[in-house]
Amino acid sequence: MTLHTEKSVAALRRAEREMKENHRRVPTGEFYENKLSEVWQRACASPAYRGIGAFSMERFRRLPITPREHLKAQPLRYATVRPGDAAKYYETTGTTGVPTPTPRLVEDIVWNTVSVAEAWRPLFGPDERVAILLPSDIVPVADLVAGVCEYLGLAHIRAYPFATGISGWDRLESMWSTFRPTTVFLAPGVALQFTRLLAQRGRLDDMRGSVERLMLLGEVNTEPFRRRLGQWWEAVAYDASYGSTETGTLAATCPEGRQHLLPAATYFELDTGGETVTLCEAERGRLVVTPLNAHARPLLRLDTGDEVSVREGCSCGSATPVVTVHGRAADGLKVRGVSLSVRAVEEVVYGSTEATGYLMEMDKSGSYARLLLERGVGWSRGSEDEVGLRVQQTSRDLLGLEWDKVLFVNTLPANTKSGASQKSWKRSNVRLVEVS
Repeated sequence: MTLHTEKSVAALRRAEREMKENHRRVPTGEFYENKLSEVWQRACASPAYRGIGAFSMERFRRLPITPREHLKAQPLRYATVRPGDAAKYYETTGTTGVPTPTPRLVEDIVWNTVSVAEAWRPLFGPDERVAILLPSDIVPVADLVAGVCEYLGLAHIRAYPFATGISGWDRLESMWSTFRPTTVFLAPGVALQFTRLLAQRGRLDDMRGSVERLMLLGEVNTEPFRRRLGQWWEAVAYDASYGSTETGTLAATCPEGRQHLLPAATYFELDTGGETVTLCEAERGRLVVTPLNAHARPLLRLDTGDEVSVREGCSCGSATPVVTVHGRAADGLKVRGVSLSVRAVEEVVYGSTEATGYLMEMDKSGSYARLLLERGVGWSRGSEDEVGLRVQQTSRDLLGLEWDKVLFVNTLPANTKSGASQKSWKRSNVRLVEVS
């Protein structure tokens, strides 16, 4: 995050001041009114919000929710700059539809970086070495983590294993022995693939020796998954952050492993199905956000489509709300009338087995479903009957469902583990089959 102008340095100083003043607490009503007024004025410069009038809190609360589908359908109507006028141009991955153009000004980059860096600061030590196994092309995730490292003064390297011709698994191993990273940022799917590969090569013991923490980004991941991954690596696995290319980062992990919303960076509301309320008025609903520091594309009351639950109180001492992201309602599946989510399925898979991946095969009607599990680290084929029975029992207890079959395979398709930069859950972990 290199800054060249007085304006960008001034943005950095203001961002530092605001984030440190509001660290680990929810800002005041006066703070929100001032910040919402500023973002409202910036939004008025976009075609989507032109004509909404002068700002007041009452008018803000009456403003219709911005559906995520509208943003996806006409993304540049919400922009205040053309893509060519931005400091950086990104696009979303397009895993749930057409990629969304996302221009960003220096102010967007600075504010998001500082917000996340101050949230993550307590996790890192003075002699940190960070490996960033995240994509640098088109999507912003690796740029964000690298910017955080630069801001906090942490040694780091980008090493996305799918950068053909530049980085790969062999190059990663070679780099590891020299750099000896203490913290690794990566998507859950990439973590699975990397772990399996190292175990097969007999290199996991050596490679994990320096690693203290794994920072997972990009996909919903469950506590059993993080616990299992932490056991394999003898490290702590964190659900590092939550957000999107469109909104920026909305939540970040604390040292206790819980995600906290970032209320100094975003104004949060919940759509409970009948009305949209503040976080003080409900504990669960669809998250509605107004990023307070968006410049290139200010968004007012955007419906993220994500079902979340929020609560107060964390042993880390922060007063900011703890959030659990359940995923998008549209990502849910039904099998014989039972609703399945990625979180629920992975509670079963990683809570009761040491599989390094899974694939659900279903028919179109949802009346048939079998579960394929990839044989994992230190797997014993002699125990597969027992593991299959345990999976069925756990599925009955947690899901209210029994699989038609539980099968074990040596290798699943790579896209089931390639990470959120390349996949969506429905497209990668669910396969439609014909059942005779």
